[in-house]
Amino acid sequence: MSRDPGPRETRGRFQLPEPEGSGVPSPQPDATMLSRLLKEHQAKQNERKELQEKRRREAITAATCLTEALVDHLNVGVAQAYMNQRKLDHEVKTLQVQAAQFAKQTGQWIGMVENFNQALKEIGDVENWARSIELDMRTIATALEYVYKGQLQPAPS
Repeated sequence: MSRDPGPRETRGRFQLPEPEGSGVPSPQPDATMLSRLLKEHQAKQNERKELQEKRRREAITAATCLTEALVDHLNVGVAQAYMNQRKLDHEVKTLQVQAAQFAKQTGQWIGMVENFNQALKEIGDVENWARSIELDMRTIATALEYVYKGQLQPAPS
């Protein structure tokens, strides 16, 4: 870096440059200092951006891993629920078939019971009919007996 040997203005005054061999260090010119500060600032900003980008990639990777783990965990539950649902559907179909068979069998039993009741009624009707005929036959037999006894006895005169 070369020094500017010309006069500088400092707070409204001109200051002459100090001779080179005077032994007192001269301050760096403002432009050089600003340039250096700007470069340092940009370097720090680039480091921060790189660090931030690295952390962002790490966060994305971690979030992806977490999401996959959660989805896998949920998928296990969903798969179990799906299997349970399939088993329930199969059981429901089996139960429906068995219920239909039971209803058919129950209908047959009801028909048999109704036929049996009808047969019992008919037997009861036949029994009543037989009693009625028996009663009629006794009545006729008694009447014939009176008639027969009346013919054997002489008529009172």
